[in-house]
Amino acid sequence: MHVFRVKSFDAPGGAIAKWWARLSPLPGGKALFSVLIGRMAPYTGTLGARVQELGPGYARWTLRDRKRVRNHLNSIHAIALVNLAEVTSGTAMLMALPRGVRGIVTSLSIEYLKKARGTLTAECRCDVPPITAETSMDVHADVRDAAGDVVARATVTWRLSPQQDSR
Repeated sequence: MHVFRVKSFDAPGGAIAKWWARLSPLPGGKALFSVLIGRMAPYTGTLGARVQELGPGYARWTLRDRKRVRNHLNSIHAIALVNLAEVTSGTAMLMALPRGVRGIVTSLSIEYLKKARGTLTAECRCDVPPITAETSMDVHADVRDAAGDVVARATVTWRLSPQQDSR
């Protein structure tokens, strides 16, 4: 099976978008795509989250409540919440980056608002302005429970810059 491979000057989201377009319409395709993202980012893969929707500047992921993501308080662990918010914001951002722009996360903060139980849904929307010089951009992801209550709100700061041509 082919794995995502990104040339250094390609938009990182290009390979992600290509595989999403190929797999998401297929039965089980969204789950397979989520596993492939987990192979790209192995720690994130341990979470078992699943992408539901993905597009340039938009991502929606879900996480089932199960023993392996719970804490001693019988709710979903704080680190599972931050991991879910990070993969959601990261895939939204990578899908929005134009060719020739690179990005890296420089900080991540999260506010825990309520005990997280049941299936969770994380959602992120972002618009990337034209990048002509290095800049920082905050991207926000909300994690909601099945009732629609926000249980956590994350802010992910990205450093974005045009890639230097190495010719």
